[in-house]
Amino acid sequence: VREARNRGILCQGRGSAANSAVCYVLEITAVDAIRYDLPFERFLSSMRDEEPDIDVDFDSERREEIIQYVYDTYGRRNAAQVANVISYRPKAAVRDAAKALGYGPGQQRAWTKGLERRSTVEESDGRIPEPVLRLANQFMRAPRHLGIHSGGMVLTERPVGEVCPIEHARMDKRTVLQWDKDSCETMGLVKFDLLGLGMLSALQKTMSIVAASTGEHWTIDTIPKEEPGVYDMLCRADAVGVFQVESRAQLNTLPRLLPRRFYDLVIEIALIRPGPIQGGAVHPYLRRRNEQEPVTYPHPKLEPVLEHTLGVPIFQEQLMQMATAIGDCSAEDADLLRRSMGSKRGEERIESLREKLFTGMRKNGIEGDEATRLYEQIEAFASFGFAESHSLSFALLVYVSSWLKLHYPAAFLAGLLRSQPMGFYSPRELVQDARRHGVEVRPPDVQRSGALADLEALSGQGLPGEALSGEALRGQVPAGDGSARARATGRDACAQQDQPPIPPFEANAPDRSAAHRRDGAFAVRLGLAEIRGIEVETAERVVTAREHGPFADLADLARRADLDRGRIEALAAAGACESLGIGRREALWAAAPAADNRERFLPGIAVHVQPPLLPVLSPAEQTALDLWTTGVSLDAHPLALLRDG
Repeated sequence: VREARNRGILCQGRGSAANSAVCYVLEITAVDAIRYDLPFERFLSSMRDEEPDIDVDFDSERREEIIQYVYDTYGRRNAAQVANVISYRPKAAVRDAAKALGYGPGQQRAWTKGLERRSTVEESDGRIPEPVLRLANQFMRAPRHLGIHSGGMVLTERPVGEVCPIEHARMDKRTVLQWDKDSCETMGLVKFDLLGLGMLSALQKTMSIVAASTGEHWTIDTIPKEEPGVYDMLCRADAVGVFQVESRAQLNTLPRLLPRRFYDLVIEIALIRPGPIQGGAVHPYLRRRNEQEPVTYPHPKLEPVLEHTLGVPIFQEQLMQMATAIGDCSAEDADLLRRSMGSKRGEERIESLREKLFTGMRKNGIEGDEATRLYEQIEAFASFGFAESHSLSFALLVYVSSWLKLHYPAAFLAGLLRSQPMGFYSPRELVQDARRHGVEVRPPDVQRSGALADLEALSGQGLPGEALSGEALRGQVPAGDGSARARATGRDACAQQDQPPIPPFEANAPDRSAAHRRDGAFAVRLGLAEIRGIEVETAERVVTAREHGPFADLADLARRADLDRGRIEALAAAGACESLGIGRREALWAAAPAADNRERFLPGIAVHVQPPLLPVLSPAEQTALDLWTTGVSLDAHPLALLRDG
């Protein structure tokens, strides 16, 4: 983590590591486990033999730097990645069994058709011969091949090869163990999960764009905490592009939950998950939150456990505490319960604790339907229950991404576009949302665009691409918008929990988000690399060539940027050459002779022919070309072209 921060790579611990006060003190995680009374057994239990996992999210685009740093620092003999042992699935089992028994590819395909979703290999209509079925069923219990764990690394004091063989991975500069994480855990190997998170990449790029354009430097720690305007925006379900709360289900829940404090975001993240949904926790919590039903507890012993979630279990940790409080489970049993949640055999493991839970509940006076209902809630979390520590870590990123969307919508859009693909929404939908917030988005242009999306000064505010100073921009921010609040001290986004009550959200209040904009002097200019057929390397070549002066014409562009016909046609189709005084169709017509002007060819061999009078593109044709080349239509929505009048 220290190395990542020295390199300017955003990172944050999450998961079980957030339950450790030590990880908080070492600044691995921003979550104070003591403040939220998180159970330490979630991280490290005296009843467990294996070492705890440490999960850290890194900027997904720069995570490989940290992985290679670990290899370089500890050596290939003492550091290796954990393998994923990929087991046979029905389709592959039948195919390989048929192949081993001498059947041809056509017969293999015929027998495997329709088997993808089956959990076992079964004879459905007598088509598959018995020897193939028998051998395929044996394959189902065997590993098929090794993969690389998404980020799990093992570090050892003695050479790890003395415990488990190491082999070169198919990915360059990676070595991998021949065991999966469960086998490594059994042998007591310490595993660190170096995970990639796309939103960290988007946030880093957004803050870099803000710093370059406005001179204002922000970090996750210095962003003002508990700003009412952020919660106003979320209460309106204005969260397109915001981390974790941009799905349709989350957007539907936000106006019902009406988050007003940081911990409300923690609840929001964990609430719309399979565990709480299957456990029937969503609607009871929302009704109690809106004072539509009283807060009750299944048992007095559960009040301390469920008080902060209004008597409704939502988090993994609460299920552990419930099992201890009313089920007379030991810390070891509670940890087994937690480890069962979300695992492949979760329901089987929880079933093994069924009798013990019912016996404990019976001792505490909980029997019949009430005991069954509590057990069903616990069982539902076997599918997937979100950890409170995990949700706390993610909620910080929800708040930060919301704050940047509120105050720097143009920079936030540019950061998201630079980080594609990610999230629920395509670039076109992100652009449309930003335009609804008053952000001007401009098309790619060979004379003005960078390789990737960036901010560009609006006309009258400076030359294209010229950034305003931070002082000039701050002068445009309306007073009293809350963005100039004193910055919170400390690392945790909840450090302001003891502040005076925040006024409730007014459902009919006007949208004042435009008044919060701190990058209102800028438009977003789409990058050249966002054009279909233009790679980042090609786009950077165009930008580098432009540093010596603007392009005179299409031939000058082709010569200085070394562009072939296909790439010139891609730029022409996207309208990126219109600043050269040539339309899309004319540029497409002239692409071939222009490509012959490159420096590698003999001068004077290009044949230039006067283009005919080509018809002007209709709005529908321009929109179709925009959507095909960049995926973004800046002139009109496609359906608007079909409406009458």
